[in-house]
Amino acid sequence: MDCALLLLSLWALIGTVSLQAPGSCPERLLGEERRRTCPRPCKADKDCGNKRQCLCDGQCGLSCVAPGRTCPWPLPPSENSVVRLLSPTQSFSALLEVRCKPGFTLPNGLDVTIRRCQGDRQWSGDEPICTGPSEDESPEPATARTCPLPEEVTDTFSIQGDATVGTSIRYSCLSGADIVGSSENFCQDNQTWQYPHPICKKVYCQPPPDVEQGYVVAVQKTEYEVGFDIHYLCKKNFLLDGPQKVTCLSNGSWSASPPYCRARCLIPAARSRVVIGGVKRWPFDVTDGVVPHGEDVMFFCKHPRKQCSLTANQTCFDGELQPPACYLEPTWLQYKLFPHRLVSEIEACEPGDVE
Repeated sequence: MDCALLLLSLWALIGTVSLQAPGSCPERLLGEERRRTCPRPCKADKDCGNKRQCLCDGQCGLSCVAPGRTCPWPLPPSENSVVRLLSPTQSFSALLEVRCKPGFTLPNGLDVTIRRCQGDRQWSGDEPICTGPSEDESPEPATARTCPLPEEVTDTFSIQGDATVGTSIRYSCLSGADIVGSSENFCQDNQTWQYPHPICKKVYCQPPPDVEQGYVVAVQKTEYEVGFDIHYLCKKNFLLDGPQKVTCLSNGSWSASPPYCRARCLIPAARSRVVIGGVKRWPFDVTDGVVPHGEDVMFFCKHPRKQCSLTANQTCFDGELQPPACYLEPTWLQYKLFPHRLVSEIEACEPGDVE
């Protein structure tokens, strides 16, 4: 007999959560219904929003339901019963079996019942209570009392915890924004919350600053949403020094300071060879006679007492490249008449000659 009733209950519940033909879902009940509220009624998905579908929600009939919403799980353990989830997840329309342990029964005399996850994120029916033979005359226990959580709260926050009287919940914004108000709340004995529900503060980043001799590659806006990326490019002959991409963070700031567009440097040597990238070259053989920002240039200096050459390194920085103090630019006559005697062409000093 119990098996027949259980199969009948399963068949009836599965029927309520399957796709309904027009008019086959029960009418909405607003009288003695045990549920706190019913979702918004509908006739088709277009009557709901982007996040909801028009589904049959038990006694509430066709209603706007968010299918991904879940009912509490796991449930608190009971001494007299065993709870088992019959569906892969505890989302809307999921089935839950409550079976009494041997020697205990439900008030209706059966030892098992099925509950369904409703659109209000509560399991259908009263909390099943399994009693023993000596407890048959005891009064029917009251249902668990909870504090209401409006849809505007559950649609905005991810909530950890249970809304049962005497327990606490914690909020976190689904959008990742900052919470304004208390991030924790307590369900009081009179089924009201200790604090007002918080709100999620929308966070934006201000427009990024312009970069001299460069471009900001992004849609022009007065403010940018969290996660938005912008890119930087430099004009021709300028080198990007810094991040090429920055992202708007959840604290309203960009992930990095804007970069710089650095200028190239003119090689300050006309009649002496220099070393660039490990290669000894005449400046007039280098394209435009310039090196990019950050490039090292090695100049040749004469030993103060010996007929040999030393090298000194200088680095191009944003258009500035100064020769070392020891460097002397050859005269035109030295360059034309005695090119083999130029400091850059004579023998290099021995390591022991360097002071």
